[in-house]
Amino acid sequence: MSFKLPQYKEPDFEQAFLKNAPNVKTQKVVKEGVAPDNYHGTTIFPEYFKINGNWVLAKESRMDCVVVVKNDNEVEIKEFRNLKVGENVVVGRTEDASEGIYVYTEGFKGEEDVDETFAFRSGRSRETAYSKDYDDLYDVLRHEKENGYIVWVLGPAAVFDKDAREAMASLIDNGYVHAFLGGNAVATHDLEAGMFGTALGQDIYTQKSMKDGHYNHLDLLNKARRAGSIEKLLEQENITDGIIHACVKNNVPVVLGGSIRDDGPLPIVISDVYKAQNEMRKHTRKATTVICLATQLHSIATGNMTPSYTVVDGKVRPVFIYSVDVSEFAVNKLRDRGTLEVKTIVTNVQDFLVNLKNNLVK
Repeated sequence: MSFKLPQYKEPDFEQAFLKNAPNVKTQKVVKEGVAPDNYHGTTIFPEYFKINGNWVLAKESRMDCVVVVKNDNEVEIKEFRNLKVGENVVVGRTEDASEGIYVYTEGFKGEEDVDETFAFRSGRSRETAYSKDYDDLYDVLRHEKENGYIVWVLGPAAVFDKDAREAMASLIDNGYVHAFLGGNAVATHDLEAGMFGTALGQDIYTQKSMKDGHYNHLDLLNKARRAGSIEKLLEQENITDGIIHACVKNNVPVVLGGSIRDDGPLPIVISDVYKAQNEMRKHTRKATTVICLATQLHSIATGNMTPSYTVVDGKVRPVFIYSVDVSEFAVNKLRDRGTLEVKTIVTNVQDFLVNLKNNLVK
């Protein structure tokens, strides 16, 4: 295999501005869940903090959080709501080492990277050619299957089509999915397809609306709530295909965050949004590749929890983030919200999933 992870080049800490930088300053939390004034807010990039003369990397970062210095001189990135009284929070609003805080953006930049002041087609749109992106993604996923942690974020469009649903289930069966994040809808309509062959009452192959089909997802939800768990539902209703069935069969974790618009919802759905976020965070902390398909809000939520890097076996490596949607607005929204390292592909997710399955599963 020709694929190689980009090598991380750490800062040269012998440079004068880093060597002579002061230690970082901290202030204690005096009220639970509230950071001190002038707290430092984290970014998606590798960040170093000078503690007792040593530069310390934040190993599990997240955008828009705060930095707590631990007793062992390590740092922990925490959400504001999780701050405890007495914890030492890094303060300072500079990123150039002048306050002991250094945000480093050049770690994965290679010699082949060229910055042009003016260039055509620098954005990504429906006119962009994606052949190279697909080929790169195939290589990434083959590598990550054995060496990484692949997190998928799915919207219901992934199950509205028979071929796409089967392709996604096949990717799960063949080890290309290590965690699945989404909302109530994608799981509901996947299970509806397993029970009735429809999604929102339409046949997932012919797209023909079935008589009384608008009841199907409600009947599914009612049966699921009666069963009390997804596992019991699969057994009682003899559902033997689809994404949720594949996740259960292969012990792939599923995290479904609730929405104010949900029907039902399914028993597995986490209605407390902060509990859902905490469960999602368990997987974004470990993620080495994240693929977001046709779900704007869940994509932004996951992207904002995922840094551009992670530390595996003591080595810094990039996190590959893909956003796929038929809407240019939807994929660019994730970039606009701060996830600058995302690779966007403008296409319908049905074609995307079938392409992946045909090239990865033989």
